[in-house]
Amino acid sequence: MSAALEAVACCAPLAAAALSDEEAAATAELFKALADPARVRVVNLLAMSGEPVCVCNLTEPLGLSQPTVSHHMKKLLDAGLVEREQRGKWAYFSLKRDAVEKLAAVADLKGACC
Repeated sequence: MSAALEAVACCAPLAAAALSDEEAAATAELFKALADPARVRVVNLLAMSGEPVCVCNLTEPLGLSQPTVSHHMKKLLDAGLVEREQRGKWAYFSLKRDAVEKLAAVADLKGACC
């Protein structure tokens, strides 16, 4: 199992009784990947698209250069949040549904406080 898939698999809900060191570290890695406004916007753009998006179509909406967008995509890929498909010279990205669902479950704090 790759480190990214392992991180996604090891996450536990923040409202769990007690997180292990491994669960806390894996969860922190996912949040670290989203700790940049550009990467949050990328996730938003991918979530709004019904199909994989070419990295070339992300530069204009993000207002960033292609190398910068590629850097952010690598961070999201390494965290296991996106999938990459090579089509000729272009890379197309889509959200990994299982990872996004796991992240949503991790962040679900309903009924945990107050």
